[in-house]
Amino acid sequence: MNADALRAAVTPRTRVLVLNTPHNPVGKVFTAAELDEIADVCREHSLTVVTDEVYEHLVYDGTPHRTIAALPGMRERTLVISSAGKTFNVTGWKVGWICGPAPLVAAVGSVKQFLTYASGTPYQEALARMLGSVEEWAAELRDTLRANRDLLSDGLKQAGLRPYRAEAGYFLQADVRPWGYADGVAFCRELPDRAGVVAIPTSAFYQGQDAPSWLVRFSFCKREESVRAAVDQLVRAR
Repeated sequence: MNADALRAAVTPRTRVLVLNTPHNPVGKVFTAAELDEIADVCREHSLTVVTDEVYEHLVYDGTPHRTIAALPGMRERTLVISSAGKTFNVTGWKVGWICGPAPLVAAVGSVKQFLTYASGTPYQEALARMLGSVEEWAAELRDTLRANRDLLSDGLKQAGLRPYRAEAGYFLQADVRPWGYADGVAFCRELPDRAGVVAIPTSAFYQGQDAPSWLVRFSFCKREESVRAAVDQLVRAR
């Protein structure tokens, strides 16, 4: 993280900082030092933090997840978002939760009431019953996803692409220039016909004109046989 760039982005009008760690789409987990720098900026400018931590349990290789809410002076100014969809691998449920100081949570409740009104009650009931065993469940899911990540990463290398290490989450970034593409959008449009595999151009997640056009995002939150089949098809399409 570039702390100078962060400070330069703050203006007298800035009120909220949105943080995403572990990060989608790049799979980065912010370090303790980086979180300290972000917290310094937030305390200095009295910013409220909305931190998206939906992949908090899906971190790999011993990388620890830390929440900025635990740092001095941050608990009272931070809303932490998490998700049943990611933690329990039920992304279609669209059920999550927010933790924070009562006034901020009440504000979120007001917004929820007027924008979406309610969620799926059976999903909420199931989630409430599962939260007590979240660590055990997440450990098993984490092991499965880590194996899929390694399988996909090795397969992308065999196919001649250049994957980037994912510290967390569901996704791998890959450099597609070794296949002769400078444009990830063109790569993703042609990949289904070429290899029977789907990817998303990383530029879709960017604002502005400085997106790395040669990067695409692959997902590994699939059954092992599906990931293995995709790898085989990519290698053959090389």
